[in-house]
Amino acid sequence: MKAALTIAGSDSGGGAGIQADLRTFAAHDVHGASAITAVTAQNSVEVRDWLAVPAEMVVKQIETVASDMPVAAAKTGMLANAEIVSAVAECLGRLALPFLVVDPVMVAKGGHRLLKPEAERAYLERLLPLATLVTPNIPEAEALLGEPIADIGAMRAAAARLRARGARAALVKGGHLEGDAVDVFDDGTQVLELRAERIDTPHTHGTGCTLSAAIAARLALGAPLVEAVRGAKAYVTEAIRHGYAMGHGHGPVDHLYARRGRS
Repeated sequence: MKAALTIAGSDSGGGAGIQADLRTFAAHDVHGASAITAVTAQNSVEVRDWLAVPAEMVVKQIETVASDMPVAAAKTGMLANAEIVSAVAECLGRLALPFLVVDPVMVAKGGHRLLKPEAERAYLERLLPLATLVTPNIPEAEALLGEPIADIGAMRAAAARLRARGARAALVKGGHLEGDAVDVFDDGTQVLELRAERIDTPHTHGTGCTLSAAIAARLALGAPLVEAVRGAKAYVTEAIRHGYAMGHGHGPVDHLYARRGRS
């Protein structure tokens, strides 16, 4: 049994964050460990409030897990503030885990900010140079790079710029554009446009968390990076297809659809 570690915030509504990551790890037959960075009060409609965990406690969680379990891959999600970003980067740099997927969670689906603005520089300067893969959506890539991204050409340029800031590879997610769901992958040797059908459903809560967790799980299982990305995108597409209503807003994707025999 391989182990993967998620370093992220808790979603009290159960659709995203730590909860989505652990279900995704389970769907891939990977043991899931966690370091919680923030506690949120949210549901399918809104994030009402959130509270960051002290950075030293985040680091203690990571160190304690890594001292006992052979963590084969890790991912980050909501890191809340610059202090946590910097502390996590310092800790992961010391531990030198085999793979790190950085999902720069900044804004919830309902529009509530989940990252203090001053933390964006810490992402660029401290965390990206450690990343096996960084997986921003378009608004996140725009915030990190300070430039608008209006089409696939701009996504390709953004992926290259993120690599230039130190990430080994970048996956810029195009879900905010019209048409097919197109993501741009760039690892310095190849640039790929990964396409999937756009599924007409409101139940897409947690897609970004789920994708990055699925990539981390596949890396932990030994898949090459590009194949981990391809497989994770296919998994997320089906999880969206089987998403379900829960509450009055955006329901979650179904992380465990295959376990229930749904196809």
